[in-house]
Amino acid sequence: MPEPDQHTLARRKDIIAAMRDIIPSPGGVIVDEDQLRPYECDGLMAYRQLPMIVVLPENTGQVAAILKYCHTNKIRVVPRGAGTGLSGGALPMADAITISMMKFNRVLDIDWDNRAAVVQPGVTNLGITRAVEHKGFYYAPDPSSQIACSIGGNIAENSGGVHSLKYGLTTNNVLGVEMVTIEGEILRVGGKGLDQTGYDLLGIITGSEGLLGIVTEVTVRILRKPETARALLLGFNSSEEGGKCVAAIIAAGIIPGGLEMMDAPAIKATEDFVHAGYPLDVEALLLVELDGPQVEVDYLIERVGKIAKDFNAVYSRISESEEERLLFWSGRKNAFPAIGRISPDYMCMDGTIPRVRLAEVLAGMQVLSQRHGLGVANVFHAGDGNLHPLIMFDANKPGDLERAEAFGGDILKLCVEVGGVLSGEHGIGVEKRDLMGEMFTADDMKHQERIKMAFDEDQLLNPGKVFPTLHGCGELKTLHAKAVADKFPTIPRF
Repeated sequence: MPEPDQHTLARRKDIIAAMRDIIPSPGGVIVDEDQLRPYECDGLMAYRQLPMIVVLPENTGQVAAILKYCHTNKIRVVPRGAGTGLSGGALPMADAITISMMKFNRVLDIDWDNRAAVVQPGVTNLGITRAVEHKGFYYAPDPSSQIACSIGGNIAENSGGVHSLKYGLTTNNVLGVEMVTIEGEILRVGGKGLDQTGYDLLGIITGSEGLLGIVTEVTVRILRKPETARALLLGFNSSEEGGKCVAAIIAAGIIPGGLEMMDAPAIKATEDFVHAGYPLDVEALLLVELDGPQVEVDYLIERVGKIAKDFNAVYSRISESEEERLLFWSGRKNAFPAIGRISPDYMCMDGTIPRVRLAEVLAGMQVLSQRHGLGVANVFHAGDGNLHPLIMFDANKPGDLERAEAFGGDILKLCVEVGGVLSGEHGIGVEKRDLMGEMFTADDMKHQERIKMAFDEDQLLNPGKVFPTLHGCGELKTLHAKAVADKFPTIPRF
């Protein structure tokens, strides 16, 4: 992480006074060490750092005033949502103001005709569905942490969930945002309209991990709840057979509402915790959900069942009620805490691979597990190849954390080697920052940095995240067309 700026630390009392002028309400500025402690990390608890101070603004004007002050006085800023992120994206800095957005917790408007909801960024993911479900609507992206994670954090990391295969990630379900830049300027990007003109700034902001600005309002798409939804449990004697079944289902033109996979260690831990009715005598378990009109769902269940038989499924069970369907899903959604019951610590990784390489990568993980001497349980979004290996270790044992980090790095390198990417939905943060060179060239990263500089030239917003090394504007020289032509001479020119 960047070294703390001593000049900023020397001005801490003045900065606190300025923040209290902007946020006069009691509890709006946190400065005592004991009260700062809950903000020392996010969901990646292996890395901790007390923030210089924490502020909790209550409206967009206060956010704009804070950022304008920080820009004028060259003070670093770390945006924070609910703190459930798993890549260290909200890791504080000793010389930075952490801005918690959790007082922005209101649903502002529900537009049933345009199927859109306008909410503040501190509203939880599940809170959006709760606000609209009485009329048969819901918000589609559903991370396992949906009961706690905020929609602002979902935008920062472009979160997904178990139903993203069919309904898309956050970027596919956000229609517009209000965002405050580091200069304190308030921008509105997108809106309730289906398409927006000009550059896709909303696409740049979604997944930008707090490096470009702070979102203060969100417009999301809400969907009609499907008429029918049923889930299937399919068990296999090997992960290879399960992986091939996943690829075959998609190849047949069937797009399930959800298509999840768990390996034997995850199945056992989850069943012991939730008692969802999972079979304990299989090596791989698929959870397939099909939704839509009743006649379509019945037809697709039959087709998926036949495909599973072709790949030697040894277990099959179909939900017979809504309660049973939710029970099936409760196991999957509680897989992470289930692992927490059997291991003192675990590190949840997040890489994405082509579906057809599932079996190969799972086998590779077992080799890596033996090499590093640590256990791993696999729970993942099989339909879109988004893996979540859970590396089990004990942070109290000397060297275990370092081995877990090395194991996780090797898993992500393997994902990139087979044509995948470093992150599917958790973001880069600090966890994967130093692996960016495995996926991007130096020129690739400089192009991304140019976008960062366009929004935040002084690199005050969430420094130390995403990029292994940040360059100054003078270092990021323009790449001219002639340089591209020299580098790629075989590309036709017109």
